[in-house]
Amino acid sequence: MPEPPASEGPGTRPRSRRFAGALLAVVGVLAVLAAAGAGASLLQGPRVSSVQVDPAAAVEASGSRVVLTSNQALAEIDPSQVAVSPETPFTVDAAGRMVGVRFTVPLDDDTEYTVTVDGAESIGGGPSATLETSFTTPAAEIFVLQRDADGDDTIFRSDLSGNTAVPVYTAGVIDDFRATTSRLVVSVREGDASALYVADRDGENAEELILPGEGTVTGLQVSDQGELVGYTYTDLRVSDAEGRASVLFTSSLREPDADPEPMAVGDEEPSIASWRFVPDSSALLFVDFAGDLVLDDARAESPEPTLLGTALSIDAVTRGTYTAFVERIDAAGGVQLDLTTGEETEIVAPADDLGQAARVLPVPGGGTVREFVRYADDGLPEAQSVAFVDDEGAATPLLDVPGADGLLQTCVSPSGRYVAALVAPDLTTNSYGYDALQPLPGVLRTHIVEIATGEAVSVLSGFDISWCEVGPWDGTT
Repeated sequence: MPEPPASEGPGTRPRSRRFAGALLAVVGVLAVLAAAGAGASLLQGPRVSSVQVDPAAAVEASGSRVVLTSNQALAEIDPSQVAVSPETPFTVDAAGRMVGVRFTVPLDDDTEYTVTVDGAESIGGGPSATLETSFTTPAAEIFVLQRDADGDDTIFRSDLSGNTAVPVYTAGVIDDFRATTSRLVVSVREGDASALYVADRDGENAEELILPGEGTVTGLQVSDQGELVGYTYTDLRVSDAEGRASVLFTSSLREPDADPEPMAVGDEEPSIASWRFVPDSSALLFVDFAGDLVLDDARAESPEPTLLGTALSIDAVTRGTYTAFVERIDAAGGVQLDLTTGEETEIVAPADDLGQAARVLPVPGGGTVREFVRYADDGLPEAQSVAFVDDEGAATPLLDVPGADGLLQTCVSPSGRYVAALVAPDLTTNSYGYDALQPLPGVLRTHIVEIATGEAVSVLSGFDISWCEVGPWDGTT
């Protein structure tokens, strides 16, 4: 039989009532405080509760984001409410408590950026507020290759001054290399043939990539978005009857053991003189040995190559606009070509006569960096120069190269803040080193200049600075 419930003692009921009263009082106070806090929050408007941003990645490549998270769900944010200082192009996506700002070009190095959202309101109403955050990008980090006729070749990682240079990759003969945001891709000479390696940016964990056979690699490039490497490949044994000559192959950097894929047009694997990855797409743009300019996307639903006339070489393809700068036989200084429509437009001529125009490189944010050659009265070249030309034709001189020296290549930094010009001094005595499959003069200097001011930043010993999409032999192989 169950026992009857225990009876309450004489002092139990008053104590329970006092406890219940105290508990109710505490709950009431907490409720009042919570309501007061919510009310105060509503009266103050939204505030930034957290921020996500990777400043280092923002310097290296386009597409980085800063995400501001509010303490309240936000009403609709119009892009006109968002500002970035210093001014840089961006897009906005906002949902719930988050406002995302995506930078469509890489950011300048060693610069403080401020992102501001004006008039942010809670979805439940109340006063508006300004959401704001600031961050500072790190100083630029570059890679540069130095060849040594008496020893091993070395890739160095450094700041722009060159004073902090650290060797990260060494081999007997390094022919070429490219850098992505996370990897180095290095082409070396082993015997008469090429070998291709992928490593971390500190040179560690190197793995050999499979090549199509025993042969040589030229035209090395990487896709900064797709983790792809591409190159033109030539068999060691090639003739009119057999072997491949300058056939374009691509490989995944994520799968070093995978077989490379040839770029085929129909049933043919054409020989390629100049080529580029088309940013933000799976397409390739190339000039074959016949001089045909072709856009090909093997991953498209209808992979039909598009013939875009003829060209001598490809200078660059801009990100976001799908515009190519190509050199035509009948157009001095090149043309701009819209790859989506095939429409061709002339490049804005500089207001000043700087000489005969040569290569053209687009600058993120507008304008172009161009190379020029000046000729003497006898028709012989007397000097070369590099200049920035804005969209209206105003020119800013960046570098003059005397006639005794040779301007081999010009490259623009990811954000468009700097230009790097590769110069071989005193060509008459600057002998070529022939150990590499792609030889260059033995003494090479990379001049770094700030585009906005035209001021020299540094002069580095070496070449192939990691800002360059291609090596200095592009279009000549």
